Amino acid sequence: MPTNFLMFASESTSASNPVESSIETPNGERESLRILVIGSRQGVTTTIQTLHRLRFAEVREWSPLLPAPSSGEVMSILTRYLLRS
Repeated sequence: MPTNFLMFASESTSASNPVESSIETPNGERESLRILVIGSRQGVTTTIQTLHRLRFAEVREWSPLLPAPSSGEVMSILTRYLLRS
């Protein structure tokens, strides 16, 4: 994971996690990145939990499960911000 990655939600991180929080940047120096997971309710939930165990994102950072365009599927979105170089 790039070291210039910012968390969307302010939260504590461990020293071994390269994701940084509480970094202030002037407007226009960061861009949003959205990660979208679409699939069955169980598949989306399992993926979010797996990414949490891998220390990629806290479960609470993901949106609630939302209906997906495909019938019977759900989706969840995680928004992160990248510092522009």
